[in-house]
Amino acid sequence: MADVKKNILTYEGLKALEDEVQDLKVNRRKEVAQKIKEAREQGDLSENAEYDAAKDEQRDIEARIEEIEKILKNAEVVVEDDVDLDKINIGCRVKILDIEENEELVYKIVGSTEANSLKGKISNESPVGSALIGAQKGDIVTVETQVGELQYKILEIERSN
Repeated sequence: MADVKKNILTYEGLKALEDEVQDLKVNRRKEVAQKIKEAREQGDLSENAEYDAAKDEQRDIEARIEEIEKILKNAEVVVEDDVDLDKINIGCRVKILDIEENEELVYKIVGSTEANSLKGKISNESPVGSALIGAQKGDIVTVETQVGELQYKILEIERSN
């Protein structure tokens, strides 16, 4: 059997996925079932846009439930309290200085499943995340990007919780 990729999650990410799948199973399934029931009561289903939309929504919900369950099945949770703060690792919050822009940035390093750059969560597999992993306070790391090399100085490493 091929090696199954582990989905690295922080406890916060695990909890968010568990909450989402619970909401989808308990609330959203009922809502869509009600929409389908109401659309059926309108008669002819062959030209019923509400019925088609509800069935599409039902399919999307079931696909998302299946996706989350697959992630959770292969989840490996990082215990953030056990993270070594001498070097950057998954579960750390880091403050770095973009040397070229002279701008301080704060990121939480997470697994690819949780990554959300709008919330300051970058993947350990992203160019910046993978360059930061293992670096220590005071180090300068170079990141290869499509726009060229970027350099960051590590200012702080701390627990994210």
